[in-house]
Amino acid sequence: MGEDLPDGYRIALHTSLTRPILMGGAPRSFAILNATVGAAIGLGLQEPLIGAPLWMLLQGAAAWAGVRDPWFLETWPRHLAKPAYFSA
Repeated sequence: MGEDLPDGYRIALHTSLTRPILMGGAPRSFAILNATVGAAIGLGLQEPLIGAPLWMLLQGAAAWAGVRDPWFLETWPRHLAKPAYFSA
């Protein structure tokens, strides 16, 4: 099937081009939002004993989920939209 392809038609694809960008193990958009909320609570509201643990907890949970599935932020809403079972 692939023997009659012209030279240069197929190239190696690095896996780094197909994976999402992670910051601290969490998807980049979530990590930025999480750090912003943690800083707003910790610095803006002057409640560092609430902001720092909240940031650490959410970042740790997102890193754990990112290890299991790097695309969890994109697949989670679809998972919630589907019923738990299908009746036959």
